[in-house]
Amino acid sequence: MARAIGINHVALEVGDIDEALTWYGRFLEFELRGRRPTMAWIDLGDQFLALSSGRRQAPDAGRHFGLVVNDKEAVRAVLADAGVDVPASGGLRFRDPWGNAVEIVDYRDVQFTKSPAVLAAMLPEGLEKSAAARDELERKGLAG
Repeated sequence: MARAIGINHVALEVGDIDEALTWYGRFLEFELRGRRPTMAWIDLGDQFLALSSGRRQAPDAGRHFGLVVNDKEAVRAVLADAGVDVPASGGLRFRDPWGNAVEIVDYRDVQFTKSPAVLAAMLPEGLEKSAAARDELERKGLAG
């Protein structure tokens, strides 16, 4: 039996790759890892988000993925300014134009962490975990 140790990538079906890159680029700063006519890969440090054209299914009520960012409230503001239906405060979930449900979570508030080398390349200096996230890491023996 193998132990699950992480997620390499998440794949989303979208209608059009260029439209999806433009849409996500309105509220996320990212590096494009690679591109083909029907696929694009967005770097997330040591992971990535794969976009595939040709949406084949309708949205459902519960399926979503959580994307960790360095400033959840900045994303909320840009989405709201763009007319995306988002709550004014608290959790931040929305649907992209192709029906993919996305939850935005702030790096400071989750136990998810990166190695110092990956963090240095991805995040602004001085971004610190919240007390709750540090406690959770400590309880699991993952604080360093």
